[in-house]
Formats: sequence, C-alpha cells, structure tokens
Amino acid sequence: MTAARSFRDALAGVVLGIVCVCSGTCSAESAANTDLAEHKADAHQFFRKHVTPFIKTYCLECHQNSRPTEAGLSFTPALDTPGHAAFSEKWKKAAARVKAHDMPPEGMEEPTDDERRMFLKWLDQVKYLSPKDPGTFVIRRLTKTEYANTLRDLFGVDPAIADALPDEVSGEGYLNSLSPIQLEQYVSIAEDVLNEVWAADGSPPTQWQQQFLGAAPASKDSDRAAARQAAEPLAKRVYRRPPSDAELDVLVNVFDLGRRDDLSYRAAMRLMVKAMLVSPQFLFITPAEEVDGDAAIVPLDDYQLASRLSYLLWATLPDDELMRLADSESLHQPDVLETQVKRMLEDPRSRALFDGFGAQWLGIGDLRSKTFDPAKFPEMTGPLRAAMYDEARLFFASVVGENQSIASFIDSDYTFLNETLASIYGLEDTVDGPEMRKVQLEDDNRGGVLGMPGVLAATSFPDRTSPVIRGVWVLQQVLGEQVPSAPPDVPELAKQDQQSVASLTLRERTELHRKDPVCANCHRLLDPIGFGLENFDAIGRWRDQDDNGQPIDASGELPDGGRFSNPQELKAMIGGRLDDFSRNLVEKMLAYALCRQLEGYDEIVVDELMHEIAQDGYPMQKLVTAVVTSYPFTHRRTE
Repeated sequence: MTAARSFRDALAGVVLGIVCVCSGTCSAESAANTDLAEHKADAHQFFRKHVTPFIKTYCLECHQNSRPTEAGLSFTPALDTPGHAAFSEKWKKAAARVKAHDMPPEGMEEPTDDERRMFLKWLDQVKYLSPKDPGTFVIRRLTKTEYANTLRDLFGVDPAIADALPDEVSGEGYLNSLSPIQLEQYVSIAEDVLNEVWAADGSPPTQWQQQFLGAAPASKDSDRAAARQAAEPLAKRVYRRPPSDAELDVLVNVFDLGRRDDLSYRAAMRLMVKAMLVSPQFLFITPAEEVDGDAAIVPLDDYQLASRLSYLLWATLPDDELMRLADSESLHQPDVLETQVKRMLEDPRSRALFDGFGAQWLGIGDLRSKTFDPAKFPEMTGPLRAAMYDEARLFFASVVGENQSIASFIDSDYTFLNETLASIYGLEDTVDGPEMRKVQLEDDNRGGVLGMPGVLAATSFPDRTSPVIRGVWVLQQVLGEQVPSAPPDVPELAKQDQQSVASLTLRERTELHRKDPVCANCHRLLDPIGFGLENFDAIGRWRDQDDNGQPIDASGELPDGGRFSNPQELKAMIGGRLDDFSRNLVEKMLAYALCRQLEGYDEIVVDELMHEIAQDGYPMQKLVTAVVTSYPFTHRRTE
C-alpha cells in the first residue's frame, strides 16, 4: 500500500472520528431581573387577554393542528407556549400579514384596526417570555474567503490558491457539511500549499520550514519525540487553540504512518502537516468540547472568542496579539475586548467586514455576475461593476473608520468615485482616471446607500427598474420591516397585455397590481417607496423621463401619511426613522456575527444594545463593539 493511499485511508478515519466527537453591580443586576420578571408577567397577561382571543377568532380556523394547515402554519402550539424560540420568526411573519391586511383573507371575518394594532404590539411583548439564553454555538465550515485568507496568513501563499473551491450560494447561510468531493478538493489544495512552502528532500529547508518545524533530529530514535514537539505549536496555530493530547496523538500517528512507509523524516513531517490542513479542527469553527461542571450556559473560552472575533472582522485566523491575550485568559474582559475591536477595525484586514456583512446587507454581493441587457446598458462592463462595488465598500469603511453615526448610511455629502463610475453620476468632467477617490456631492438626491448605483442596479431587472424590488429592499434592508411574500399566480408586468399597456408609464403599469385586492395591500406599502427612486434608471443614472419618454413621477404617500416628491425627500423621511434603521442594522450584524437567525431572548439583547449605542448618537464603531461584547456573542448554550 502506498503512503498516499495509507494517508487517505487514515484520513477518512480521522475525519469521521473527529466529526462524530465533533455590589452596585449586583444591585443593578437584581433590578434588571425584577424588571424582566415584571415584563414577563405583563406579556403573559397581554397574551391571555388580547392575543389568544384574536388568534381563536381570526386565525385558528385555518392555522391549527389539522389537515390541511394553510401555509404550513399552525397556531395551536403557540397558544400553549407563545414564547418558544421556534415560533419567533412565525410571529413576525404573521404580524406582517396582519399589518398589510393580507390576513385574514378576503371573505373571512375582519379584525378592526385597533385589533390589528394590538396584534402588532404583541411583537414587543413576546420576547419577555423567553428564558435568558445565548443560543447555540453554530458549528460551521470556513467560507471560501475565510479558508483562503487563513492559508495566506499561515503560509504566506496567494489566497487565489483556493479559487478551485466553489463559491458559496448567496442566502444559503453557513455550511457544515463535507462531502467526499469537497474533501478531495481540500486535500489537493493542501498539497498545492505544501508544494510552495516545503523543500524537497536534499534541498535546504525553506524559511517557513525553519520557522515552524526547526531542525531535523540528530537520530532516528528521537524522530517521534521531535515530530510531537514540532506539531504542538503548529497545531495550535492551525487549530486556533492548543491541541489536546488526543489530537497530538492523531498527528503523530500520521507521522508514524509515513515513516513505516519508508518516507524520510522531512516527508513524514509534510504528511503530518497535510493532515492538519484537512482536519475538521482546521476546516470548521467549533466550540470547546470539554465544559467544567453541568452548566447549561457557559462563557466562550478565550480561544473561541478570539476566533469568533477574528473571523467576524478579518475573515481569517486570530493574529499573535489575539492569541497572546487568549493565552493569558484576558481577552474576555470587556475593556480588553473593546480595545481589540478598535485595533482590528483600524487594520486594513477589516475590509472583510464589508465583504462579508456589508455586501450581504446591501445585496450587492452578486453584482459582478448580475445580468443586464447589453443593448440597453452596454456601460455595465466589468470595470463599472467593480467600481460600483468599491464605492459601497469604501463608503462603508469610511463610516466605520471615522466612527460616524450610522445616519450617514442614509444621507451623506460625499462618496467614492473613479472616472468610470463618475459618468453614472454625471461627473465625468470632474473625475479622471481609474483610481477611486473621495468626491464631494452637491446633488441632495445622491449621498447614502439609497442613491448608490450599485444598490440601484442590484434592485433592478436586467432591462428596467423595479419599483417593487426597490420598495422591498428599503423596507427590509433599511427599515427592517417584514414584507409578506407575493401570492402565487400574480402576473408579472412583462406578461401583461403589451398592446393595452404600451402607452402607460412603468408607474401606471405597476399600479395595475393595486386594482387586484390580493395585491393591493402590499403594493400600497411597497410601491410609493419604489416610485420615489424612479428618477434613477436600472444602473443608477439620473433621468427625468422613463423609457416611454413620459415624465417621471417620483411622488408618493406612505401608509403613515408621509408625503414625498423626489429621492431627497424620501431619504429625509427614512432618516426620520433612525431608530428603526439602527435597530435593523444591529439585528442584522448580530445575526451575521452569530451565524444564525435571531430569536427569543436575542430581542431583549437588541433592546440593550440599542440603548447603549443611542446614548452616543449611534456611532458605527460603538455598534460593532456592542455586538462583540454582547451576551450571545460571548456565551453559548452547552446542550
């Protein structure tokens, strides 16, 4: 049997085995616990007195434990345990339907407006029924970007070495599976990495070998001890924590395997390093296996905290300073943690916070591959798409780096442009060359994310704008509102009778949806916001006429009575809802940091974070720090 086959057979066993294993303060806390207890009692009373009758009257006929259950939603278990975490998201979706007058459906008994408002108020009550719980620690595989960056920082190789891995599917969340094909890819990449940093037998050792493995032992009798001694510090770096004795035994066994197959000391050591690079301890982010005592909830140990922090802000493994603080068991101290957040946000590697979180929040992660009609928009070349993405990235980095208020995301008097992107703004005569640079804006309709071409392009169809998609984007991504999904069998605008709508503006065609009672309630909320951005075409250029040559009507009225007539006024109205925007941003960043949806007690945590950052005017760095020092970020459930 060859060494390679022996390694693969041993590796399969290793992977399967590991995966399967795989005083004033007291007074304040007491007061807080008392407040929570009172809120909990009020929530129970509110549910029994108001919500239960509402559900029984308007919902239970269709949504109960019987067949068929409409939309797969049953309120039966919620009547018994309304605060169960499994029902958190369902309460939000139900409230969105009730708010939009989408539920109960037409023909059923309708609640009064006061009853609808009461049901929406329930969302502010239900969180108090949840026990204090940081949630589960999500075991996940490193993303392609994280994996590539980690190899770069471990070995000094180009991150492009991992380009062969498939891209993650947007919206799918973090993955924790590892198929045989993927394992083969990781084995191949590990081989490529070692080919770059490992000298062949008979050649002088590379700088990397000298730094991490030291000199070869003087005699073969000391080979095994030398291998274990070299493996321990390297495994600590690769696994992002000190390896256990059992893990070191596995690695030394791989070394022994190579020696038994007549490999040289150097070649057997290479085999052992390769085993580290394809082990779950490297490829996955996991919690510590051993927990002292029987506690159901424990703080993260400092090594876990270092990894969680580093992959959030840098998308790579912890650096020497984070590991030193973890070694001294001081990283978890709030003042130390805050200092590290500030240090890391000042580092260029903090670009990863935008590439991971920011691009996902704004919905521009797929902009480079999004299809546009080349006949209508020949300008959408690779360089323009890259500039659109870089504008958002640099603006995000500016708000974070300068610790601006998050209100700057809604309205700002500057952006970042190069000559290519400046043409979309109509500023091609003032910006020269391919380099992105800060540019002052004089047009009040621009400034902030709502007027960014990348965002406007990402919320358009390939051949035209979409007021509906843009309206949904503003409500969900900016204001954090739940938007009910469209009902089935609603005809798209493209499928309307083209002859009868040929002379209509896009606004008039879109408003046809509102004549259908099934569509009217949602479009009453979505369309005005989308129309408010209609002066921007599908790739973000300003226009005064639509594709039919008709004047753009960007006016609108929101359900709360607010009126606007152009993007500037729409931005001002959204800016007036800074609390909603801030809460949404806090929720999205906390969910991103935890790699899971928020539920139950998380909502109380968000309340606390909002109170914390609002006192200082919503500075962006304070928001990031508040997330990192929060209870669910620094603790985990052991079950």
